[in-house]
Amino acid sequence: MSNVLTCKKLGIDFGGLTAVNNFDLEIESGQIFGLIGPNGAGKTTVFNMLTKMYEPTRGTISLNDKDITKLSSIDVNKLGIARTFQNVRLFDKLSVIDNVVVGMHNSLKYSTLDGIFKTPKYKDSERKAYDQALDLLKIFDLSSEKDVLAGNLPYGKQRKLEILRALATNPCLLLLDEPAAGMNPVETEELMNTIRLIRDKFNVSILLIEHDMKLVMGVCDKITVLNFGQVLITGSPEEVQNNPEVIKAYLGD
Repeated sequence: MSNVLTCKKLGIDFGGLTAVNNFDLEIESGQIFGLIGPNGAGKTTVFNMLTKMYEPTRGTISLNDKDITKLSSIDVNKLGIARTFQNVRLFDKLSVIDNVVVGMHNSLKYSTLDGIFKTPKYKDSERKAYDQALDLLKIFDLSSEKDVLAGNLPYGKQRKLEILRALATNPCLLLLDEPAAGMNPVETEELMNTIRLIRDKFNVSILLIEHDMKLVMGVCDKITVLNFGQVLITGSPEEVQNNPEVIKAYLGD
């Protein structure tokens, strides 16, 4: 099976501090991959390098065998990497469906002049985007809230909407940064089902950072553990869960 993402010897320094070093990662097509580790281990820094919010100091990043190490964040998104953040970042004053439509704007096929003059091409593209957004909302049981302001949704549904907005960019790889943060057990269970649905229905590979070990062990095919910016182990959930070095990293001596 081919790799969607390959990182080799990836690293980044901030001044004299090495935040991540010699980070290797291979994510196969259709895989749900977990990136875990203690607070400060470098997990979100890895996400920021993959999405080019940070420029790596060294190493390479390949997406579907294309070197994206030097590309901009916009180009990386267009090629198929989308992400969510630790803190929900929705357009609170826009409706649920408009938040999803915003995610599709990279793929809309009209010019700036079409947008200014509201040409038939513009109207057709916007209508198609609206219909596609509505289809997504139906699949993820949010269609009844399509006209609700995003900021008025319950927290769990806000999290789901943020994931849908990222999915609307048509990614091949979706990065989820602590998607279960602040969720109750019922919401977390629903999130696990949402993650599986995205993988199975849309053939999207998923890399997630998460501290909820029940979610990680229940949904991930493979896991990498980071500690002090270095890979501690990569393996199956069972291998990671029973590894003495992992237990030490989380619990101390």
